[in-house]
Amino acid sequence: MAYGLRKRPVRRTGVTVFGIAFLMVAAASCSTRRQEDRPFFLPEQRAESHGRKTWLDHLVEVDPGRIHFRVAADYFEHPPERIAVLPFTDRGSAQCVVDKIPLTFRNMQQRQEWAWTYANRLRRSFVGELAEREFVVIPLVAIDTVLADRGINDWQKLRAVPAEQMGRWLGADAVVYGEVLDYEAYYALLASGWEVGVHVQMVSTRDGHELFSAADQRFSVDVQPAFDPMGIALNSGLSLLQLRDVTLARAEEEVSREIALRIPVSPLAIGNLQEAARASADEARVTDVEREAAPTDEYLSVRSDRPRLRSTPYQIGQGP
Repeated sequence: MAYGLRKRPVRRTGVTVFGIAFLMVAAASCSTRRQEDRPFFLPEQRAESHGRKTWLDHLVEVDPGRIHFRVAADYFEHPPERIAVLPFTDRGSAQCVVDKIPLTFRNMQQRQEWAWTYANRLRRSFVGELAEREFVVIPLVAIDTVLADRGINDWQKLRAVPAEQMGRWLGADAVVYGEVLDYEAYYALLASGWEVGVHVQMVSTRDGHELFSAADQRFSVDVQPAFDPMGIALNSGLSLLQLRDVTLARAEEEVSREIALRIPVSPLAIGNLQEAARASADEARVTDVEREAAPTDEYLSVRSDRPRLRSTPYQIGQGP
């Protein structure tokens, strides 16, 4: 009579206990690991080049655009601290344009609204880049309120006001004028992209001369190569996804960043901001000390409930 062999279950209790112990030791070592102290306010590495396109970026992203800028010779002698970015204007057709062909037929009111939309998109993007620099950027809502109250509601009226007068209205050391030159899309089956171009001019409100100007044109391009009919059909659809609104917003940010990075860093402006911050902090410290030394509201309320003495023309330490 043959007896079959029955496999006995393998006991893995030892392995399981070992694994749990290992995890406990690893967790304990991680919890006791001390993070090194890392101080603030150290020199920032590659601050002036981070985010700027190189020749390799232009090659990989198929971006033939380039920037042209000019800096005044006396920029470092009189650098601006408070900057007001005035409303931009759109030089295009204010239509949705693909391959130079308008796909919309907007009336005059719609074109005016979309032209303001396109221009203000670039304006807000440029303000965001300036806010990361050593400038005090005046809020756009404050600028627009002052201009609207004075009837400055188009480009001709805006340029008719001297920069010196604009500086007194807004409390700015410099004002920025902007023009949207290119704002359209391209699509060619396997390649598509956005073209965004803008020209900005920074003018001193001290004497009205130009401090900085730049013109930049950027192409946000996507290329989907294919060599057979099925691949061409598929990649043509994928290439069309490049024309999404979020991709357009990235092109707006890129053209604004490229211009803002070309504005020179002024040690004098940074020093003035530091001194102003220290003076403000010292003034606040003195105010806090005076507030602590002054009677509290509760103490004053208690004293106000007490009966008042009859006032006399005498003062303490003086006779009649």
